[in-house]
This record gives sequence, C-alpha cells and structure tokens, in this order.
Amino acid sequence: MAAESGHGGATFDPMHQFEINRILPLNIGGIDVSFTNSALFMVIIVAAVSLFTIASMSGRALVPGRMQSLAELSYEFVANMVRQNAGTEGMKYFPFIFTLFMFILFANMIGMIPYAFTVTSHIIVTFVLALAVFIGVTIIGFVKNGVGFLTLFAPSGAPMVLMPLLIVIEVISYLTRPVSLSVRLFANMLAGHTMLKVFAGFVVMLGFVGGWLPLAAMVAFTGLEVLVAFLQAYVFAILTCIYLNDALHMHH
Repeated sequence: MAAESGHGGATFDPMHQFEINRILPLNIGGIDVSFTNSALFMVIIVAAVSLFTIASMSGRALVPGRMQSLAELSYEFVANMVRQNAGTEGMKYFPFIFTLFMFILFANMIGMIPYAFTVTSHIIVTFVLALAVFIGVTIIGFVKNGVGFLTLFAPSGAPMVLMPLLIVIEVISYLTRPVSLSVRLFANMLAGHTMLKVFAGFVVMLGFVGGWLPLAAMVAFTGLEVLVAFLQAYVFAILTCIYLNDALHMHH
C-alpha cells in the first residue's frame, strides 16, 4: 500500500492500485494492444500455476511432501466438486474447471502481495472468464440435448397460463449468468483491496501513536481477505459446475 506525495503532503488514493499502466506500448491497425501491468500479472499467474502443478508432481513420491500434498489436495478438491455438482459425466470438463479455479485462486492470492496487481479486481477480466463459461455451457447444452435444451426455460409442472411469464423470467435469468458471475468476483476483490488501502492510509497518517487501531483492523481484514480470495475462486468454480449440470442433465 503505497503513499503518494501531493502538494499538500502525503495523500492516499485507494483506487490508484487498480490503474492499468502500459509497460510496452503497442498499436496494431489502430487497435491498442499494449502489454500492460494487468497482462504482466496474468503471465505471472499462469507461470505460477504451471510451476506449482508441474514442480510439485515431478517427483511423485510415495510419501508426498508439502508441495505434492497441496497439489493433490487441490486436484481432489476440484474433482469432488465436479462429481458432486455435475456428475461423473462432467469429469470430462474437469481440466477446464480446474484451470479456472487455480487461475482465479492464484490471481486473488498474488493480488494480496503488497504492490502487486489484482487482475480479478477488473470487471473486464472477470466478465471474459464468466462469458467463456456461459458460451461453453450453452454450446455443451445444445450439443448434448439439441433443440431440447430450450426446455430448460420452461419449468416442468408449471401451469400453462403462467408459462409465458416463466419463460421470460428463465431466459432473463439465464442471460444474466455471466453478469452475476463476473460482478460477484470483481466486486468482492475491489471492495476488499480498497478497504485494505484505506486502513493502510490511516496507519501512515496517524503515525506511531494513533496508528495501532487501524493497523489491528488492517491485519484482521487481511486475514478475512485471504479467506474471501479462496471463497470467490470456489464460488466461481462451483457455479460453473452447477451451470454445467443444467446443460448435461436438464434438471428443472
């Protein structure tokens, strides 16, 4: 949490940490495709996940060490999530869901490091992830069920007189899935990091004498934010499994 010097002394801008800055300016055909700090941290996240999974399983010891235990625990955690919420048929999509979970988890956790950039605090990143899930699940639904997938919007057992209204509600609910999925992750990470920045500003401004209370609150919020970082990755992955289950099994 950095302090910024202004003309009137030290000032703190809690939103400064979310600014996207160009590292390598690049323009192709009038389109800005510059390499930014957001892109840099996405590369770091992918590299960190790859290093964690590959390095931890390279030895494959009979008695696993800490890294191998964490990798195996992560694998089983996501695998059980997929089996319980999408059935055994959903296991063929396990690699995608596991990758999604690990990317969001590492993005959230790396964003907790001071001066790091939290890519999941930007709605465009979370929306692209949610849109990929939405489009993928929709394609799977039509491939699996054909035109019958549209019956997902007509709840079975509902009175026919209410069916037109229910279909409209179901269609709107379905189309808002990527919005709710992305906003939930984005809003939690944005709010949490903004709160940490505000309390860090209070610690610096109040100094050694009065800064103990906001420092204690900041420590508590940091622990809570670590928990939220994990929970948001879990919620994103489990909702993906639930949406996948709707496409595969057409439950109403």
